[in-house]
Amino acid sequence: MVEPTDLRMTRIPLNNGAGHIPALGFGTLIPDPAVTITATRDALEAGFRHFDCAERYGNEREVGRALQAGFAAGKTTREDIFVTTKLWNSNHRPERVEPAFRASLERLGLKYLDLYLIHTPFAFQPGDDQDPRDQNGNVLYDHDVTLLDTWKAMESLVDHGKCRAIGLSDIGLNELKPIYESARIKPAVVQVESHPYLPETELLEYCKEKGIVFLAFAPLGHGMRPGPLEDSVISAIAARVGKTPAQVLLAWAVQRGTALLTTPRTAARATENFDISALPQDALDEINHIQTRRRLNQVVTTGVPGFIPEGG
Repeated sequence: MVEPTDLRMTRIPLNNGAGHIPALGFGTLIPDPAVTITATRDALEAGFRHFDCAERYGNEREVGRALQAGFAAGKTTREDIFVTTKLWNSNHRPERVEPAFRASLERLGLKYLDLYLIHTPFAFQPGDDQDPRDQNGNVLYDHDVTLLDTWKAMESLVDHGKCRAIGLSDIGLNELKPIYESARIKPAVVQVESHPYLPETELLEYCKEKGIVFLAFAPLGHGMRPGPLEDSVISAIAARVGKTPAQVLLAWAVQRGTALLTTPRTAARATENFDISALPQDALDEINHIQTRRRLNQVVTTGVPGFIPEGG
């Protein structure tokens, strides 16, 4: 249970003893390279120390440049930040995992990663095409590799010392359980969409039981309309406690024991999203009783991320 002190400083221990993950994370799914650099810089300035990247986003190099500039300016040190990136679907074959990892590390300009995630449980046809399709536009899946095959290759990255922890993204409880049970190195983090409209309570309870960090993406609804930011319950609580709806949603996520990712594009928004404080219990109860249920991203059923622009 997260103590209602300074939520901004909340750090959650990893189950393999490889340190802690800051609960407030900055997600780097930003299509524009220049905005990626400025937004990452502004997030660092605002206080974010957890940065979530992915090969698929196509901007690891820009994130790395912004982080390196922060190190050079004395804003922070490599040891004080937590950096994640992800293995894309077209690199699930075991022999492709380490080269993909090393390529991400090189683009980021780092010597090690704090966390490497399998971006989705779906293996696509291996190759340089990140979105392989047949002549009818259907995704070309790779049925000759299992998720466990890929996981074993991920474990070897930890063995070699360049990656401190590994985990999974966009996965459901039914797919997570067999990996957890078979894994030599247990998943340290599971990253999934979660907000009051998709609380993923059963998955969260399993993660807590197994010591897996539950990392919520789209905690504000990723700008989808209508979404949690416009919810009347959230708006009423925000007015009552003197915070913005975004700050209410982020505080709720941290207080229920999850880490989260948010993607502010401006310095003002980064400051707002980092400036959260604990909500009273009655507010938490009201949010927990919201009945609306809506998944905003169907990646868990196809492996195709709905938040990444087509062709991007």
